[in-house]
Amino acid sequence: MNRVGVIGYPISHSLSPAMHNAAFAALGMTDWQYELLPVPPDIVRLAIREFRDHGYVGLNVTVPLKEIVLPHVRPDDRARKIGAVNTITLRDLSATNTDVIGFMDDLAARGVTVADKKGMVLGAGGGARAAVYGLAEAGAVIAVVNRTPEKAQRMIADLGVDAMPMTLEAAARGKPDLIVNCTTVGMMPNVDACPWTDDVPFPDGVTVYDMVYRPERTRLLDKAEAHGGRALGGLGMLARQGAAAFEIWTGVQPPIDVMLSAARDILETRI
Repeated sequence: MNRVGVIGYPISHSLSPAMHNAAFAALGMTDWQYELLPVPPDIVRLAIREFRDHGYVGLNVTVPLKEIVLPHVRPDDRARKIGAVNTITLRDLSATNTDVIGFMDDLAARGVTVADKKGMVLGAGGGARAAVYGLAEAGAVIAVVNRTPEKAQRMIADLGVDAMPMTLEAAARGKPDLIVNCTTVGMMPNVDACPWTDDVPFPDGVTVYDMVYRPERTRLLDKAEAHGGRALGGLGMLARQGAAAFEIWTGVQPPIDVMLSAARDILETRI
């Protein structure tokens, strides 16, 4: 049996087992299995060694371990710059960050082009790092809005990209083509919250991508459509970052539609 799984703490909320095991089943890969693997932060190094010694093929990594695992694996350039790992191949401890791939692939799949477009990123955490890195590589002009401008500036410096920290008001005046919410504002159970404050006019006709996927429909997305824009939820990014890890471990491209359907089925049972 080829075993893979996701480490984090807590881990019971993860949709990854449902997505990956549905893809294995659809492809007839009966010798593969994806598991929930709770790992407290203080035993990360030991846990990685134990999983490798017990024949696991690979690991996904979720909060709060994405940064903690870095000293214990061999991160590629992307993971080093972002400062976070979410996929490990245990054979050689090589590690990468597929959040960038998931985000950019989902934009492309939904017909969103970013080269030479104005991108506005809300937040300066792990999701924002992936978004800014991907958008910069694709040639977007990027403004970063964060409650703490100094944190946004540190993120930009760490990534080594051309981006500008701004206030929400200033970034809105710049008439962005794409707004990406990388914060958790609006996530269940706080579904009435919105990262865009009511005192700042919302731009008309803008595409909004919200990395929040629970609920699939957030107040920010409602606001976008109310102003003639396009509203895109973040579940596709989750499925596509998982698909990228799946291919790294197996050499096989998984069916995205199957992974998305499995994730939605689980989310419906949790509402």
